[in-house]
Amino acid sequence: MKTSRGDLLRWQFELTWSLFEYHLERLVPDDFLWEPVSHCWTVRPAADGTWVPDWADTEPDPVPVPTIAWLTWHIGWWWSTTIDHAEGRPPRERTAITWPGESAAVEWLHGLRKDWLAVLDRLTDSDLDATAPFPWQGDPGHTVAHMLGWVNAELMKNAAEIGSVRLQHAAR
Repeated sequence: MKTSRGDLLRWQFELTWSLFEYHLERLVPDDFLWEPVSHCWTVRPAADGTWVPDWADTEPDPVPVPTIAWLTWHIGWWWSTTIDHAEGRPPRERTAITWPGESAAVEWLHGLRKDWLAVLDRLTDSDLDATAPFPWQGDPGHTVAHMLGWVNAELMKNAAEIGSVRLQHAAR
């Protein structure tokens, strides 16, 4: 049985999502803003009721430990931006993508998954060879197939971080 690159990348995404879903199903509201250490990045309520993520344009050393709230915002940010690029839309600014709060974060991520699956369903094998619009900003050495692989790797990394923080919070 011959598998196309698109089929393999889709399989890898679904595998990554299934591992992520294990933790998403078990998250409770108290998990999101729990700070595992004092040096941490989270999201904070703004005066207008939106949530603002901690951020630095230059990565600090040491890197702060993120909360689950920050990690779910981070997934929402990079995935929304990637979907914008894949759909040929101007990408939103980081500050335009806000965290929806504890009660809606998991639903938001499920919605992004649905949007991403629509992108994957539309791609043909020849599309995979096109220059990636993101995150390498049009570097001809990186294709749309690379972008799909990057999404899978980034999602797996963030899912592992969320799982680790969730398990620490549950065990405390």
